[in-house]
Amino acid sequence: MAVQSYEIIQRNPKYRELVHQRSVLGWTLSAITLIIYFGFILLIAYAPKFLGTPIGSGVITIGIPIGVAVIVSAFVLVGIYVIRANATYDSLTREIVEESL
Repeated sequence: MAVQSYEIIQRNPKYRELVHQRSVLGWTLSAITLIIYFGFILLIAYAPKFLGTPIGSGVITIGIPIGVAVIVSAFVLVGIYVIRANATYDSLTREIVEESL
């Protein structure tokens, strides 16, 4: 019985659309994350003097806000996924389950 339900769900065009949408968003957010993190690492490796430049007359350097921005970007990207999942994916999943019963 469970195998039949799974096959019915897999044939549903809404399920295919859900899988496609989630895949595209997941890969996009993953690529953005990798670009941010590797970009920061490359900046550390190839421009340490730039990151060590003080801001104003204090002890804070340019690298500190950039590093904080890298961390904050991870939370922002997770937030984007959660908002999209709550707005689109949950309702689409509910529709798929209701149609397969």
